[in-house]
Amino acid sequence: MSVAEIVRVAARGDGVTADGRHAAFAAPGDLLHPDGALSPGPHHRTPPCQHFPVCGGCQLQHLDDESYSAFVGDRVVGALTAQGLAADVRLPILSPPHGRRRATLHAERRGRRVLLGFTEGASHRIVDMRECWVLAPELFALLAPLRGLLTTLMPDRGRANIHLALTDRGPDVLIESKIAESLAAAEGIVTFAERHGVARIAVDEGLGPETRWEPEPVTITLGGVAVPFPPASFLQATRHGEAALVAAVREAVGTPAATADLFAGLGTFTFALPGKVYAAEAARDAILALKAAAGAARRMVFAEHRDLFRRPLTPTELDRFDAVVIDPPRAGARDQVEQLAGSRVARIAYVSCNPSSFARDAKLLCEGGYRLDWVQPVGQFNWSTHVELAAAFSRQG
Repeated sequence: MSVAEIVRVAARGDGVTADGRHAAFAAPGDLLHPDGALSPGPHHRTPPCQHFPVCGGCQLQHLDDESYSAFVGDRVVGALTAQGLAADVRLPILSPPHGRRRATLHAERRGRRVLLGFTEGASHRIVDMRECWVLAPELFALLAPLRGLLTTLMPDRGRANIHLALTDRGPDVLIESKIAESLAAAEGIVTFAERHGVARIAVDEGLGPETRWEPEPVTITLGGVAVPFPPASFLQATRHGEAALVAAVREAVGTPAATADLFAGLGTFTFALPGKVYAAEAARDAILALKAAAGAARRMVFAEHRDLFRRPLTPTELDRFDAVVIDPPRAGARDQVEQLAGSRVARIAYVSCNPSSFARDAKLLCEGGYRLDWVQPVGQFNWSTHVELAAAFSRQG
């Protein structure tokens, strides 16, 4: 076995040689020796974070920007090729470091010490973060004081999930754990929130979030509209990534008079679209927030609480619209896409966080008479293997 060059990075982050040998934490251009040792090449950089590669928050900090961009694009091209599809795959848009405005961290109390951070890759062990190159500074600044608060709230050896998000009014914190119920604990929450400019603190002990601090209603601005933000709601990971996806969706649909926004969530795309918009979403809290925001802003939006997996829009319903935006979960939306493939909708914008399920659904649309015009990859989970995209389809004939 001879020395071989790493030629690409596989979907799970390993470097791969032309003869199919895999090497962890290898970059294109590295040399893999017969004993498994690596000689760094021109695209291998020194990871900036002290926690790499133990922390599971990043898998690819050893790649330079050029090779990371290539990895993001290759994920999309590879998924399409596996389905026998080809398209104009644009250069990826990458979010800068320190931009994550939404994250779920994990905590464990050990006596007077609380570990707080992401977990190790493929493990439940918590990396007690002392720095982070992906979190927004406003969220990272909460970690040290959160350790102090959790010391008073959590039982010894207790574990918790900590959901953080940046909202219009500041950080939003949801603690998923059993916590101490006492006057001292309640006062500790209020003191922490006031001292650190927290917009809301909620606790979920297994029966749903219960707000413990929220002096003013928490909102997130989407498309210029302030939308009520339920605890732990879905939010695009970075403002930069959200802007890239919104711009791609607007380009894909053009200027329709009426659009259906499917799996609308809180309205990331709803409020950025022209004309009349029908928004469908299965999460009750999200669609109620969207509806309230649309009413307050006097937008031409009809919001429906509808499970599109159980009750997808039919071709007859879809044909009322000039364009459709669809942003399903990771598994895609086979049943809804099959209905779309049978419709006469002129233009479709498909947003996805999973290139594989997107490519499967794209094939169904193409077999139904649509053309895949272009795909815009977006890397907003910097240095991770998680890839997002927006794609444009147009009806042929």
